Amino acid sequence: MSIPSEFQNVTAVTKANVYFDGRVVSHSILFPDGSKKTLGLIYPGSYHFGTDKAERMEIVSGSCTVKLDGSGEVRAYPAGSIFDVPAKSGFDIAVESGVAEYICSFIG
Repeated sequence: MSIPSEFQNVTAVTKANVYFDGRVVSHSILFPDGSKKTLGLIYPGSYHFGTDKAERMEIVSGSCTVKLDGSGEVRAYPAGSIFDVPAKSGFDIAVESGVAEYICSFIG
């Protein structure tokens, strides 16, 4: 599976989703079938996110480390990698340097 470089025939929501004093920022895109994704940037730091629905995170550029709630394992995710987050859970994500760009798909 390759990470997409563009999406066609979507609606982009202009109001940004801003978290952690602007250290994580995303924009929502809406697809004709009713599905939604966010495209975002994560600046250096460590952050925790809770999830209601299951999510798939695709790392477009940069890199990060992730620890899923309930797991003792921290895994590295370079550009081009993907990880899934179960519904009703959360994860810690850290970016050491640079900016990690991502696509978040809501899959549940």
